[in-house]
Amino acid sequence: MPEGDTIHRAAAAMRTALVGRTVTRFEAARLVGPSPRIGAAVERVSAHGKHLEIAFDDGIILHTHMRMTGSWHLYRPGEKWRKRRHQARAIIETAEWIAVAFNAPIVETWREFDQNRHPRSGRLGPDLCDPASDLHECAARLFHYDRGETTIAEALLDQRVMSGVGNVYRCEVLWACGIHPWAPVGNVPQSACLDLVVTAANMLRANLGSTARVTAPEVPGGLAVYGRNGQKCARCGDVVKLAKMGEMARLLYWCPGCQTGCEPYPVRDVTDPLARTIDPHPAGSRWVGDVLRNRDAS
Repeated sequence: MPEGDTIHRAAAAMRTALVGRTVTRFEAARLVGPSPRIGAAVERVSAHGKHLEIAFDDGIILHTHMRMTGSWHLYRPGEKWRKRRHQARAIIETAEWIAVAFNAPIVETWREFDQNRHPRSGRLGPDLCDPASDLHECAARLFHYDRGETTIAEALLDQRVMSGVGNVYRCEVLWACGIHPWAPVGNVPQSACLDLVVTAANMLRANLGSTARVTAPEVPGGLAVYGRNGQKCARCGDVVKLAKMGEMARLLYWCPGCQTGCEPYPVRDVTDPLARTIDPHPAGSRWVGDVLRNRDAS
């Protein structure tokens, strides 16, 4: 699935192939917005988080968002495509190259003078793949998140906070920082918010030049928890778990053994004899949580 680093690599390749060249064909069957004219030249290709924009010299901006299924490909004229023609959502052809967006859920255009009023463009957070991004601003957006009860795992995917973090990186970042995925974002201290942002930026930027995503070089396969459910955690030896989270039921990989930072206390159940006899101090509640978790796992 594409994340910020993947989109930046695609944009870099497309800049080399398309910028300064004249469009000889443009197709987008489900396009929302006006089409660039044939004969227009590509002025720039830019990536912002998981968003990719192509600007034409007639003032049209093509915006695509890959979400979980989309990808941009580059082909020479006559070269066989790696995906089926019916999966193409946008085709930009020049004399030298053909750029194809496959399975992109969002393909839309607007005129350049409207860009600041575009609903997505105007709300995106700083792009973590950009070295000039203000990481303290991202941390502040996370710390002052408008819905404090939202889990930190869900807040990390909100592109209004920071652009570029996808499902793989949120799992790896939370593990690297030792933060419990279900911690309410309102309970995460400012220092931990900054740690999460800095860790995410470092991971994304370290992978900009590589197609093999590596976040934990010491772990076979390069990923600490993502895709490793049922295997031992490289840090604490506990078993990596898999859960579904949020409205989209995205897969979340995490280690209950060492991701205990900001762990939410379990709801006190007065019908449980163990809960009735335990001391009400938060340390007692945490002990109950550990006991119940181990009991459920056995």
